[in-house]
Amino acid sequence: MIDISSLVRRNILELKPYSCARNEFQGEASVSLDANENPLNTPYNRYPDPLQTALKKKIAVLKNVRPAQIMLGVGSDEPIDLIIRIFCEPIVDNIVAISPTYGMYEVCADINNVEYRESLLNRDYTFDAGRLLEETDGHTKVIFLCSPNNPTGNILDGDEIRKVLNGFQGITVIDEAYVDFSTHPSWLRELDNYPRLIVLQTFSKAWGLASVRCGMAFASEEITGYLNRVKYPYNINMLTQGFVSEQIEFEGRKNEWVRILLAQREVLAEKLRQIPVVENVFPSDANFLLVRVTDANGSYNKLVKKGIIVRNRNNILLCLGCLRITVGTEQENELLINELKQL
Repeated sequence: MIDISSLVRRNILELKPYSCARNEFQGEASVSLDANENPLNTPYNRYPDPLQTALKKKIAVLKNVRPAQIMLGVGSDEPIDLIIRIFCEPIVDNIVAISPTYGMYEVCADINNVEYRESLLNRDYTFDAGRLLEETDGHTKVIFLCSPNNPTGNILDGDEIRKVLNGFQGITVIDEAYVDFSTHPSWLRELDNYPRLIVLQTFSKAWGLASVRCGMAFASEEITGYLNRVKYPYNINMLTQGFVSEQIEFEGRKNEWVRILLAQREVLAEKLRQIPVVENVFPSDANFLLVRVTDANGSYNKLVKKGIIVRNRNNILLCLGCLRITVGTEQENELLINELKQL
């Protein structure tokens, strides 16, 4: 068993985190004169709970995990950046990810001056664990696996993922931003079996809260301890904490939205297949479709002129000629279909 602390940068191990007023006193107080807050304009004058205790308790019930296994970030991008900062020594260490995949892994690696290595997916967007592990060496600290993957939309094979979890001695991150749209189970149920596993999820997609910016990192208590040590003290503001807590009460509504979007995804995929310029509609476990067309750049530009914005992925490895199309409302999807028929 690898000691997690042996993977952590020495300066992080030795870091004395900032101790804010809300860390030093927890509980109810009749008079709060410890944080240099304005005593007026209650409740917005007070700093929020830096560890989001009440919200984590609700998320723990929702996700069937322990509160101490949760770190909350400003979207998923904050924990992605923190993971690299905690485990990767700049210039020395590296991370490995599948390709194509979510672009922020590479951006965060570049920001932190950490080498980023890519393992190309197969032509059908499946991945080979053995080939990915060949990209690793003694300085590989983190592997990122996005599943369902963006921009390809497919879930990654569970047996291949398990080969990575069993064969890699560093940190494996499974980014499940789109997992609510998949019939495959989350890797959250495996947290206690794989102490070096981190699972990322978000309220941005299925919950429809992209502008609220609340992402979740789930891991062992030891790893979340490092994440909470390095994050900024008040990274999740009071408005976000309160609003997300309220929205969790409407899980049934979220599930209905997912049902509607999955039905629309199938209708959209079938109608796209009937359009002459569409060469392929790839299978999807997400709320979007990757679609290969005869002229991606031309199609994209013509759609833009009609006020319909999709994502041009023509310049991405293995996505030549592809557009990524988010599933919209029935009316939005029809507008898209009608315009594509005119191309």
